[in-house]
Formats: sequence, structure tokens, C-alpha cells
Amino acid sequence: MEATATSPFKIILGSASVARRKILAEMGYEFEIITADIDEKCIRKEKPEELVMALAEAKVDAIIAKLQADNIQVQDAELTILIAADTAEAILQKPPVHDYVKKAEPALLITCDQVVVYEGAVREKPSSEDEARHFLKGYSGGHAATVSSVLVTNLKTGFRKVECDRVEIYFHEIPVDVIEKLIGEGLVLRVAGGLIIEHPLILPYVKEVVGTTDSVMGLPKALTEKLLKEAL
Repeated sequence: MEATATSPFKIILGSASVARRKILAEMGYEFEIITADIDEKCIRKEKPEELVMALAEAKVDAIIAKLQADNIQVQDAELTILIAADTAEAILQKPPVHDYVKKAEPALLITCDQVVVYEGAVREKPSSEDEARHFLKGYSGGHAATVSSVLVTNLKTGFRKVECDRVEIYFHEIPVDVIEKLIGEGLVLRVAGGLIIEHPLILPYVKEVVGTTDSVMGLPKALTEKLLKEAL
């Protein structure tokens, strides 16, 4: 299955993540990006799986609201033109806002979220360099897991389904100078748990990965493919 300009549907990636863009492109899809821009800290759940699924759901709702707002602006512009033309019959044909999803062009929206689980505690993006340093020192010679959610929504039919993928990661001892170099680059501050196992500096110290690297990077390919097919 490949989404191109000639396909009967389009794909929207609801994420600003460079890694997710790269993975989806590697899967052979063309897509556009619309970000949700939600306050993730306002959503709290006890279990990591529940948290990442709830965040993916919240992102869908925010993006649909954004699409609706854009639709209203277009309709209002059309309405202004119609009023100027004094075409009352055409004005009455303006579709109601709540019909947006029904009238949307065939499109599949992908939203995701991820956390790192370390010693039973959920870790999101580090709030500071000190927290990132603390996270990375904890992984040294230890073990962590990533929990990722993928939610695919069919904007035409309203169908949506979410599932999770978990990957276990085991580390050798990570030298302090490597940790400092990672923090100095700043990339670890923008990812869940400060964890980037594909980074050239950290890769030599990854002992074992039980699962797939694409899942650790935030978009498990097999799960995404499965949900895209189900949504169609």
C-alpha cells in the first residue's frame, strides 16, 4: 500500500518528530504534517500504555479541531463572497461545521506518543540538562524500555484505532564523557527519556534491543502498517 498523489487517500502525520518523518518516508509514503500543539503535561495516567494512548487521542482531537477551524475560515470567506453577490440560495448550501469529518476528503491521520520506562517510573522529555544527565547515567550498565502508541484515524469514516508497542533496551556502561557530549549536542533534551539509541555516540554502548529500533525512534513500522490497512 502506497500513498501518493494518485492514491484515493492522503496521509497526515500529526507529529513534528524528525525521526517519525524519516521512518514514514522510509515506508514509502508521501504525507503532510499537521502538529497538535497540546499541553501534554495536562494529561496524566498511571500506566505508561494508558498515558501514551491518551496523548495520541488528545492529539487527534486537537488536529481535527484545527482542521475544522481552517474549514470554517474557508467557508466564511466563501460566505462573504456570496453575500456580496447576494446569492441567498447558495448561502443556504454552506455545510454545517459538525459535518466536517463526513465531508472530509479521504485521509488517514497518524498520531503517536512515547515514554521511557525506567525502574517502573515513566520518563518523558527531560526538563533540563541536569535531568537528562541523571537519565543517561541511570541507563549506564542498566536497562530501560520504550512504550510507543500509534493511533490511525480515518477522517472520512471517523474510524480510529490505537495500539502500543514496547521495546526493552539493555546497556553497557556509558562513559561520562559520552554522556556530556550527548547533552552538549542538545538532541537528548527533545526526546522521551533523553534516549536516542541510534545516535553514533550511544550506539556502541547498546548491549541488546528486544524489539525494533524504529519503535524506539517513535514509530513502529509493522504496527503503523497494520493500523493503516485496518483504517482503510
